Amino acid sequence: MPLYKTIQPNLHTKVLIWKIEETYDELADGIELTDNCINRLSRMKSEIHQRGFLSVRQLLKKAGYTTSDLYYDTAGRPHLKDGNYISITHSFIFSGIIISKQTPIGIDIEKQRDKISVIAHKFVGYEYNYLTDNDINKLTVVWCVKESLYKVFATEGMSFKQHTKVLPFDLEEGKTFGWIFYCGRIQKYKVEFLEFDGFTCAYAIEV
Repeated sequence: MPLYKTIQPNLHTKVLIWKIEETYDELADGIELTDNCINRLSRMKSEIHQRGFLSVRQLLKKAGYTTSDLYYDTAGRPHLKDGNYISITHSFIFSGIIISKQTPIGIDIEKQRDKISVIAHKFVGYEYNYLTDNDINKLTVVWCVKESLYKVFATEGMSFKQHTKVLPFDLEEGKTFGWIFYCGRIQKYKVEFLEFDGFTCAYAIEV
């Protein structure tokens, strides 16, 4: 099974990334599928989404959990029954999870595509101080960071452009800070990111 990367940002947090190369049946092998999982899979029209869903359950298994240990609240946010924090992402041939015993976290993986420059104005505000619409890789990092911030903050009505800021960063360093300013609340996050096989992954950890 292709567990692609394991990253340990700190003693209490682990990131697991899966490269999806198996068939549906291979990914389903050895994991428990609850009735809810079976229903969700049956509603997915794309096999790549089905395989992504199953690969996340394989990641849970690698982390020592069963499928039934994971549940979702009414806002669609994932939780673990033991109280640990979890965030989940899937993009094309990669999926990932981040689990923390102590701190709220968020993760996102995105494919690097030129078309991100077309929609950049919808999610980039402050960040135009240090990048342009031609900076495809940096724009992808910013999108991943903001998606991670949204997942960890998980508050309806948040705007990527208005309520989040990503501080200047170097691609080579692979780290930055993100801020959320929303309805009088201010929260800082340590962010790490990496690039691989034409994809970008970022994960945010509450400071």
